[in-house]
Amino acid sequence: MASDFMLLQRYPTVSVPRFRHYEWRGPACTFGYSQKINFVRAHLPAPESFDLCRRPTGGGIVDHRTDWTYALVIPRGHELYDARAALSYRIVHECLAAALVALGQPAEVNQQCVSLNDQGKELVVPSSLDLARPGVCFQRAELYDVVQANRGVKIAGAAQKRNKHGLLFQGSIEKGSLGSIDWDLFSEKFTTGLALALGTIAQPTPWPEWHEDEVIGLTDQYASAEWTESR
Repeated sequence: MASDFMLLQRYPTVSVPRFRHYEWRGPACTFGYSQKINFVRAHLPAPESFDLCRRPTGGGIVDHRTDWTYALVIPRGHELYDARAALSYRIVHECLAAALVALGQPAEVNQQCVSLNDQGKELVVPSSLDLARPGVCFQRAELYDVVQANRGVKIAGAAQKRNKHGLLFQGSIEKGSLGSIDWDLFSEKFTTGLALALGTIAQPTPWPEWHEDEVIGLTDQYASAEWTESR
């Protein structure tokens, strides 16, 4: 989480998107910036213990034991920086779904949003991301999530944070919702598609040389109880 935020805050002054995929050292769950810690603890999978961290982005609880995790930073000045959150969400997930389809996976972008009426019953309506109520991420597909074609089972979701530096997009793909897949090939197809959609070229880039004290300070912040239990 600290590294994702550093990519947003302190990346060298280059007005191009930056992307990274990473894995987890052990069982871990992250949850949205605005979620209540009591709700999160009540909905963690049992019986395992988890590394638990509050994300700088929104969204719900994400179990990272079997997912493919990535972060995308779109810099200030890019046309998607000023676009509505729903548009950037749709474009990124269209690229993700296309990469899965190219590898034989039945994936598509969800075009409907599930809301609740006054009686607590589900209503399926085309709408905006504003209707989403952060809960447990893969329990229900929201508008423009990636789902299994013709089944509606959620495959991929994401959350965003926009500030004066750019737009941070943190996403997760649930591997258990997919068949056998070459993840290295998927990564290549996904990043190539993203680069085309964002008007750039996918190429490996050296990791930024950040000041060590700043990295340690931000890492300690994200690992602290004060940050995790701040709400």
